[in-house]
Amino acid sequence: MSTDQSPAAVAPAFGSAAHTAVDPDRWPDVATPPPSSRARTAVAAAVVRHALDRLPLRARLADTPVLGRGGPVLDVHRPREFHARIGRRGLIGFGESYMAGEWDAPDLVAFLTVLAAHAADLVPAPLQRLRGLWAPRQPSAQRNSPDGSRSNISHHYDLSNDLFALFLDETLSYSSAVFRALPAAPELLADAQHRKIDRLLDLGEVRAGSRVLEIGTGWGELAIRAAARGAHVTSLTLSREQRDLARERIAAAGLADRVDVQLCDYREARGSYDVVASVEMIEAVGAEFWPTYFRTLDERLVPGGRAVLQAITMPHDRMLASSATYTWIQKYIFPGGLLPSVEAVADTVREHTALTVTRRDAFGPHYAETLRLWRERFTERADEVAELGFDETFRRMWTFYLAYSEAGFRSGYLDVQQYLLTKEERP
Repeated sequence: MSTDQSPAAVAPAFGSAAHTAVDPDRWPDVATPPPSSRARTAVAAAVVRHALDRLPLRARLADTPVLGRGGPVLDVHRPREFHARIGRRGLIGFGESYMAGEWDAPDLVAFLTVLAAHAADLVPAPLQRLRGLWAPRQPSAQRNSPDGSRSNISHHYDLSNDLFALFLDETLSYSSAVFRALPAAPELLADAQHRKIDRLLDLGEVRAGSRVLEIGTGWGELAIRAAARGAHVTSLTLSREQRDLARERIAAAGLADRVDVQLCDYREARGSYDVVASVEMIEAVGAEFWPTYFRTLDERLVPGGRAVLQAITMPHDRMLASSATYTWIQKYIFPGGLLPSVEAVADTVREHTALTVTRRDAFGPHYAETLRLWRERFTERADEVAELGFDETFRRMWTFYLAYSEAGFRSGYLDVQQYLLTKEERP
């Protein structure tokens, strides 16, 4: 939606705004706004006003005049609940308020992109310095120990293979594609996903006879394409749903004799390999275990071996500032998840392994385009999502997750990298 329209042209009629029906058993923290003191609620309202006074946004809160300097529109249907949630739970409350239907945006991605571009200074400096007092801390239950990792992975990836199939392409690739050019149309998303996978396999010099360890199977597309080159692949996953469907897809491709999909933690991997491949799995490792993860790559590679990774990254200063904070994404989408920075990857590899970062290529805009295609398909197939048993609160949550992620890449706050790590040959 163009942002140069008049407020009247873009604002919906608030009298017709319907409350989202929220199941209190399934979504207890969404169904009822948390208790928040008048002081906290007032501070939250002041922070919102502070942002609107500085950012290119507009907001309409119930019957008040339009606020802000112009730009994407925020429609707050229930301001009291909206401010109370933010006052009590910060950005978690902001997301929960959307799930509850307390606010909307005609162009959700555009609105969230402005927020993402100013993530470092959305909260005034005095409150930032008190972050330890108001920001929730990550729960110990989400620690990525072997047992914790199984639970965290299952929370997201064992939701339903049918759900993911509704918005992913036929390759079932759940990571950034690499397009021939941007914008993406009219290229098929499946072709762009194959380009991403083939680029990684080329970086790893995967060929007939290569012994490949894949950490994070997904639904098996990388293993299939590696095996089609004549490689022998051992692929590890913690998701039973993914393992079962990946095995079916590999067998259907006639490659079951070349691919072994195991329900196995990366820390339990054994054997020696020419190549280790891992696509957007480090985000689920947790900072505490980054050294273990990279040591595993090192230990599993033969001398002269190559590790190829795809990783989502965030700015180093923001990673440090938020590394202990509990986020909406961690609570509802990826328990235990944490994005590394480019600096964190380089430091961990250097300090804990004999590997060398030989190449790194960034392509964040391609992820924004990938997420746009997923989000649009998810929206178009909302009725089919409902038929699978996912309620309206889940659908709003998933829409917010996809839009929130797309905004991160469109703003440049997030990026995605392909890495080549090499291991020296023995003299």
